[in-house]
Amino acid sequence: MTFPAYPNYKDSEVEWLGVVPEHWCSAPIKYMALERNSLFLDGDWIESKDISSDGIRYITTGNVGEGTYKEQGTGFISEETFHSLGCTDVYEGDVLISRLNNPIGRACITPDLGGRIVTSVDNVIFRPDAKYHKKFIVYLFSSEEYFKHTGNLARGATMQRISRGLLGNIRVVTPSLEEQAQIARYLDHETAGTDALIEEQQRLIELLKEKRQAVISHAVTKGLDPTVPMKDSGVEWLGEVPAHWVVLAIKWRARIKSGDGISPDLIENQAQDDKPHPVIGGNGVMGFTSQTNVSPPLIVIGRVGALCGNVHKIYEPAWVSDNALILDFDRRSFDINYLVHVLDARNLNEISDKSAQPLITGSKVTSQFIPCPSRHEQLEIAKFLEGALSEFDQLVLEGIKGIELLKERRSALISAAVNGKIDVRGWQPPASAQAPELAQEAV
Repeated sequence: MTFPAYPNYKDSEVEWLGVVPEHWCSAPIKYMALERNSLFLDGDWIESKDISSDGIRYITTGNVGEGTYKEQGTGFISEETFHSLGCTDVYEGDVLISRLNNPIGRACITPDLGGRIVTSVDNVIFRPDAKYHKKFIVYLFSSEEYFKHTGNLARGATMQRISRGLLGNIRVVTPSLEEQAQIARYLDHETAGTDALIEEQQRLIELLKEKRQAVISHAVTKGLDPTVPMKDSGVEWLGEVPAHWVVLAIKWRARIKSGDGISPDLIENQAQDDKPHPVIGGNGVMGFTSQTNVSPPLIVIGRVGALCGNVHKIYEPAWVSDNALILDFDRRSFDINYLVHVLDARNLNEISDKSAQPLITGSKVTSQFIPCPSRHEQLEIAKFLEGALSEFDQLVLEGIKGIELLKERRSALISAAVNGKIDVRGWQPPASAQAPELAQEAV
């Protein structure tokens, strides 16, 4: 369905917005919270030492998605810590605005989390005046033009963030409460269909990744010949392997050590003539530097963090940080591509220490028993996987592109509606879609 533009427009006098419907009004964000019970305030400065296993739920910028709350993490603070730090309660229905990490300024409505809530200092707690519709506000803080503007205002060498002062001074334009509610209803209906398609694509991608991993595991542990005799490997994660294969501990054919720390001042986000070498951290390339501490070919394994156990091949001089392990293996015993696939199949994250900060040690890695066929078979397996995995990777890439197109369409629709480029005042949902939850106004 296409919608007309509004009959009359005026200059918004907002540099990043252009013209808006004539009857819409503008105000800085901070002036949208002037009533007695309204609020526009940073969350609390809560450090890792303040976190406990139960008590008052602590949510961070990671919980704030683009228009939606994201359930992740289970941090808490005690009642005593709440009072000693002078924390502010976050209530169900409060709008949280993230000042950190892209897209900067994204917002969501706080759901019912079953108890009291506090939030981190990089989230703004926004409790707008009664004349503002919270869902409309969240859609407004999800528009392309808004994100572009907040990105331009953000500062920081390694972590981009916007101050609450700059965020509060951003001038936005809104219609009446009734019209805000109508726009929110329209966007709820339209984005629900797009979100369903995105979820379907994401499930397909996950299935493809699972199948891809299964193909790797089967090839590196069972070989390519289904008729070959098998034997019990004696290793739980391997099960049966071809009878003529050797099973050995990695430490018998390799050495491992941690990388070295490097000053952030020596790292650039992009390769430059004087800093051409990649800096490899626990999750891969994290920047570029002029220095190196390893020569290829080597295998690097993430050492700390939720994704520790990630495996990367190094084919050029690089600097490996102290968040990663460097595996130097016997080239006569292993082909690098085969060994990387074996380590992927082992899923090293399973053997990491899952305490406060997930960690995997070099000794745990090298104590793992893995299959070691002849180099000829390793090369055949690696060649087979190169072809098989490229097909999976292409399908995954197509799925990702499809999701990006859907997200672009969703974003463009939101921008058009909340910035008054289309007039949806006469829109009504199809009869089949008039469910009670869509008819309610979340003010």
